Amino acid sequence: MISIMSGRCVRLASRQTDSLITSLTLPVMLMVTFVYLFGGAIETGTRYITYVVPGVLILCAVTGSGNTAVTVSQDLKGGIIDRFRSMDVGGFTILAGHVAASVARNLVSSVLVMAVAIGIGFRPHASVLAWLAAVAVLLLFVIAISWLSAAFGLLVTSPDAAGGITFALMFLSYASSAFVPVRTMPWWLHGFAYHQPTTPVIETLRGLLLGTGASSHVALAIAWCAGLTAGSVLLSSLLWRRRTAS
Repeated sequence: MISIMSGRCVRLASRQTDSLITSLTLPVMLMVTFVYLFGGAIETGTRYITYVVPGVLILCAVTGSGNTAVTVSQDLKGGIIDRFRSMDVGGFTILAGHVAASVARNLVSSVLVMAVAIGIGFRPHASVLAWLAAVAVLLLFVIAISWLSAAFGLLVTSPDAAGGITFALMFLSYASSAFVPVRTMPWWLHGFAYHQPTTPVIETLRGLLLGTGASSHVALAIAWCAGLTAGSVLLSSLLWRRRTAS
């Protein structure tokens, strides 16, 4: 049943051309902008394209996953949920379909970002196992953010309001080690930048893709993803009961 719900969500996403184009092109445009306009002024100890790609992958993930809130909210507002409930389709199945569709969309956008990155000079130094580990960590992060977005979509009352989570999630990416080293930020921002979910995930991807090692970050990255997923699934369950109570 989850596969059926996922297929439905993928078909709906393919019809929303503007959102699809935005989620695919925005991270690429930001990467090109930072590399060619700002890269020469930012000191990271390595080529800027080498430093920034893992951060852009996470920005791509939060941009694509944030759209889950909008699609969930649209389902609630459009009345399709009542029809699903009449067919005895559970809330977890419906939301899991949205999350699975988000994962599929993000895989496509991540491949696009990586292809463009390699085209403009990114050269990873990862073994096959490191690539597989990087993909696994990225998928865990996408699942976590997609469930968080689904919960937010249940919390708000309109699709327009649901879109606000994308901007909040993008702020997390900017206030992390995605585009500049945390050490270069103001001292009062260090604590937040270090102790939020995107920084350890970015550093894990960076270590795996560049072959510099990620052992000091991987456990924290997985813990953040697991905690966000568990908390978001629980919150989604509670909000689902509230929104669908009759």
